[in-house]
Amino acid sequence: MKNVNLNALRVFSVVASHGNLQRAADELNLSRGAISQRIKQLEIELGVVLLLRGARGVSLTPEGERCHAAMEDALAILDTAFVSIGKDGDRVRLHLGSSTATKWLMPRMDAFAAKFSNVSLTTQVHEQVLARSLGRNEIAIWPGKARDMNPAHESRRLADIHLVAVCSPDFLRPNWPMRLETLLTLPLLQDAHRRWEKLIQKTGYGDTHKLLNFDRSALALDAAIGGHGIAIAPTYMVQNDLRSKKLVEVWVDPDPSADGLHISWAKDHLGQTRIKRIVDWIASEFD
Repeated sequence: MKNVNLNALRVFSVVASHGNLQRAADELNLSRGAISQRIKQLEIELGVVLLLRGARGVSLTPEGERCHAAMEDALAILDTAFVSIGKDGDRVRLHLGSSTATKWLMPRMDAFAAKFSNVSLTTQVHEQVLARSLGRNEIAIWPGKARDMNPAHESRRLADIHLVAVCSPDFLRPNWPMRLETLLTLPLLQDAHRRWEKLIQKTGYGDTHKLLNFDRSALALDAAIGGHGIAIAPTYMVQNDLRSKKLVEVWVDPDPSADGLHISWAKDHLGQTRIKRIVDWIASEFD
């Protein structure tokens, strides 16, 4: 077996997941230079090139793809094992996307604390679906077309995903209801899902030079609140801002989507009753 620094492998795995050195540095609380140095050292130890560096980020070489896949499998096994060791039954970890955490969960934290006063909730945000199986006292919320098929998990659908376009009440716009061809001529704010681009391509309407791109839905919605344009997002992400009058709804996507929001938890773990109560509460917040 090669004598490889395990910490450098972990750094490489984070870089590969983000496709960006700076985001990996932010997550690991290291400098970008330290990240780059550890990747270089790892490449020397393995005798292969793992990353190709470009102006817009990094990409994996074929050897890098193989290394990343192996690391993901290994870390998933370790994470699942460690999460069930030495855990207090009052601690619950919730895995979810960053925008779901910001726009859906945070406005409900007071209600959660009142309902589950003895539970210490920890959130862990991810850009991709969690690769490993969930451990004891863990819950995951993810969008997708189908429910979680992991045989170690229980799963249920929380809600269908319906898209709406929203903007600040002070944003200058034609009166409601607004036709799509009119909407697409206005300044548009979109996240990494590129939903405006897809609508423009699908309909032939709109002018793409008015698009402003963000890497997260929450950032696009905050820009809409600031009056910079019109954002598009799932209804569950905008409910609180609509209720507080920070945003107004200007268009609803009439086409049904097969996508939904799902919740998963481990079938076999301690604290099953408490986890099920939390799952039921989360589901009730989507009803």
